[in-house]
Amino acid sequence: MPSTPMQGALIALAGAATLVALPASAADYYAGKSIDMLIGSPPAGGYDIYARALARHYGRHIPGNPTIVPKNMPGAASARAAGFLSTIAPKDGTVIAAVQPGAIMGPLLEEKAEKLFDPTKVLYLGTANNGTRVCVSWKEGKYKTFEDVLTKPGSFGGVSQNDSTHDYGQMLRHMAGAQYTVVSGYPGTNQMGLAMERGEIEGVCGWDWASFKSQRPDWLRDNKVNVLLQVGLEPNEELTKMGVPHVFKYIKSDENRKVVELIIGQQVFQRSYIAPPDLPAEPLKILRTAFDATMKDPEFLADAEKMRIDISPLPGAKVQEIVLSLHSSPRDVVEKARRAIKP
Repeated sequence: MPSTPMQGALIALAGAATLVALPASAADYYAGKSIDMLIGSPPAGGYDIYARALARHYGRHIPGNPTIVPKNMPGAASARAAGFLSTIAPKDGTVIAAVQPGAIMGPLLEEKAEKLFDPTKVLYLGTANNGTRVCVSWKEGKYKTFEDVLTKPGSFGGVSQNDSTHDYGQMLRHMAGAQYTVVSGYPGTNQMGLAMERGEIEGVCGWDWASFKSQRPDWLRDNKVNVLLQVGLEPNEELTKMGVPHVFKYIKSDENRKVVELIIGQQVFQRSYIAPPDLPAEPLKILRTAFDATMKDPEFLADAEKMRIDISPLPGAKVQEIVLSLHSSPRDVVEKARRAIKP
């Protein structure tokens, strides 16, 4: 399938950045300090798993070896943590945050969203994963394939606006004709997984594939679920080999395709870590350089493999560029995307 201009631009932005040398004073900046990592998601979910894996290794690559202290601060699809970082937390590099891409896209796609922070002003340290999201259903339920989703009513779980399980669920209703109802209000994918086991909901759309494999490895091993659909700008090789269809198979018009591309473009920076606006240049450079080094660290990569999480990083400067590009999208496409993720 040929790439569209938006796909090409986003993929091109994901090229490797050239690292720069740290200033001589870098070794002294974090000596004797600790860094709070605010995790904008509940414990045991995919974002929590990724952030805590990073926290175990990140400090070794920061001169002065500060201790990284993970602290969960869920709320508003992680915008609460980003808002605290932007307005209340110290602006000296001792507080950073792990945020969901929905929080970064929310101020663009939710016309009346409470603006807890400005995604174009926070400083991006990098992303650990260029993700693919999936729709899954319980094996014994009514949905065996995505074609069933297009013809049979049912219920899929969701968290809230700006969370992929809500927004992607609604997007597929409006753009592909899915017949389920999105039942919102779950704290996260861990709780939605339990709801699937209990039969409260038939499935979930917008579950990150890497998180799914880490959170529910027994479901795949024991063939307990159907993976109905993969959602990403490009097909995922692993899922394609499994026979899972790609989202654009079900998007019938060029106009709808542009809308879907804008909504799912956020997956290029799936696991983003941010620093507050106005962070001085020196600690920003230290944190970004250390992030890039951690993404290549054999100990971190071995830990990630053990946790069953995928690592496909992107440097902070490139994430910054992608966010600015997405927030500069044509207004007509933005308006259609806003309608597509509403109930």
